[in-house]
Amino acid sequence: MREASFWEPMSDGKVRCTLCPKRCVIPPGKKGYCGVRENREGALYALTYGKPCSMAVDPVEKKPLYHFLPSSKAFSIATAGCNIRCEWCQNWEISHPKEGFIIAPYGDIPPEEIIAACKDAGCPVIAFTYTEPTVFYEYMLDIAKLAHKKGIRTAMVSNGYIEERPLRALLPYLDAANIDLKSFSDYSYRRWTGARLAPVLGTIERLKEAGVHLELTTLIVPGVNDTEEELEMLYSWVEDSLGADQVVHVSKFFPCYKAEDKPPTPMASLERALRIARDHLQYVYLGNVGGERDTRCPACGEVVVARKADGAEVRVKDGMCACGQRIKGVWE
Repeated sequence: MREASFWEPMSDGKVRCTLCPKRCVIPPGKKGYCGVRENREGALYALTYGKPCSMAVDPVEKKPLYHFLPSSKAFSIATAGCNIRCEWCQNWEISHPKEGFIIAPYGDIPPEEIIAACKDAGCPVIAFTYTEPTVFYEYMLDIAKLAHKKGIRTAMVSNGYIEERPLRALLPYLDAANIDLKSFSDYSYRRWTGARLAPVLGTIERLKEAGVHLELTTLIVPGVNDTEEELEMLYSWVEDSLGADQVVHVSKFFPCYKAEDKPPTPMASLERALRIARDHLQYVYLGNVGGERDTRCPACGEVVVARKADGAEVRVKDGMCACGQRIKGVWE
């Protein structure tokens, strides 16, 4: 347990958490919306600091990050909790644990031990993933600072629901991010996740502005975000705000958690999303289903990253295709 960053005292012993746009007002002895930040005698504490609920070595492509050190291994960690409530959460057991239950099967593991484990595993990247890294912000930041000192890259896989001040404090220690842009409708965000769209768009723009390698993922959920009108708005915004070379992933939904009654995403819906995205963007990938995962040069059409089950063959040199076209990404 560690005193949290980004909170302010209020009257009657209450505190306001200023880490994410929820800005929870928390009475003494109670937790915020995320379930892992608690008011103890008028001070806010991060209950999961140093208590990972999951650790694994993954291909960096699994995050998914396709244009960031392809074929590298990422030392992936998470602690329990999340600051939004997606009804189709695939990691709900650790994102939304039972009230008062902190999942910590490894015991206390300080940041220094995470760095040592990453180096022992031969991973050039540490990924904050599986749950929402914002809710273990202090742990993530301390690990990221140490990682940079040791020459290890860092990646955050996030819903993007974080306030500007804490994000800006993290940016100097962050090399890559994949943000889950769940919809381009504020109504859908509120209805299906309990969050709002505008703060997520703000996070995405700040990551881009700071030069952090950025990829976006949108899970296409039937009846939620799959209309032609919404997809057109979404990918038009991506092109206008981030550029035609923005890397995006379009993923298939499978029923889970509180959305078990919804059907899987039909292939026709995925093909529509891919078509609309490719009308605006150069690098578009389909996730959660089989199919081509290679990266092609937008100028000459040649494969510049050939992805296979056992890794990837990178044919990008000094950030360029052999034809002279610059390929968006971090390649070494």
